Amino acid sequence: MLLAALVTGLPAAQAQEPNEIVIKNFMFSPMSLTVKAGTTVTWKNMDGEPHSIVNDAGVFHSTALDENDTYRFKFDKPGVYKVFCGIHPYMKATITVQ
Repeated sequence: MLLAALVTGLPAAQAQEPNEIVIKNFMFSPMSLTVKAGTTVTWKNMDGEPHSIVNDAGVFHSTALDENDTYRFKFDKPGVYKVFCGIHPYMKATITVQ
């Protein structure tokens, strides 16, 4: 039953808009995303702790996001963008822009 509860809980936790990354349980979900140039990606913090969105090359950096806050960034140039939480740097994700 625990497994059923976990499986049943997953879709609700990951129900998200296209090109949205949910922050939950100190993880980015999905941890990798591929989009076309010109796409806006939205991060939404679903944790009770603040998180920030930082690109390792310094292209973008959000302020601290409280629970239910969002941050959006439009990816105009193709490339691979490494992202981490500025508060919890072990939280990582990759955005590939084609």
